[in-house]
Amino acid sequence: MPLTWRLLGAHQTSIRGVASNSCALVTDIVTDVDEEQREVILTIHWKGGQHSQLRIRKPNPGEHGQKTPEAALAVMRSMATRWSDADIAATLNRMGMQTGQGKTWTARRVGALRTVHKIHGYRSAEKNGEWLTLTEAAKKLGVTAHRVRRLIKEGVLPTEQVVPDAPHQIRAADLEKDEVTQFPRYRGPCRIKMENQKSLFPDV
Repeated sequence: MPLTWRLLGAHQTSIRGVASNSCALVTDIVTDVDEEQREVILTIHWKGGQHSQLRIRKPNPGEHGQKTPEAALAVMRSMATRWSDADIAATLNRMGMQTGQGKTWTARRVGALRTVHKIHGYRSAEKNGEWLTLTEAAKKLGVTAHRVRRLIKEGVLPTEQVVPDAPHQIRAADLEKDEVTQFPRYRGPCRIKMENQKSLFPDV
């Protein structure tokens, strides 16, 4: 019976009304599953010999009443082919998005949801070198990640982000541009020697 009430509740039937009426009218409820049509079949036997049938779609594995926000799914679809589940989870958490159950994202939760929604995932073997992460770009240039961030901040090195706060995607070909390779390195504060300038610490 608990399964029956839960299924009826999925159709927004008043539980109190069903319980009250069933005591007087319903003699039995038989539950069956049509795997081919993926439906749950309820056969309700009424007093007087009549019966009726109710067919309800059978939930897919991983489905539940607490739905994942569409915005989170959109981010996942945008990032899935280029970024790992861990990167996607970190991005969703930075954006303040939560799962349908109000939890923070983990790589495992992202992977499970991708499976349910049939979202193709990231595979490192598929990377053809056209797009690089910030760390990969730094390694290819032979510089630190801090310098690459400076190139991006100064507008010298173009990048793409599928959504705000997502990891930078850098086209490998852009690393060969003169403005990138010849960008001056930081050498500390500039010191200009003035004529007749007196030292604060003259030789004694």
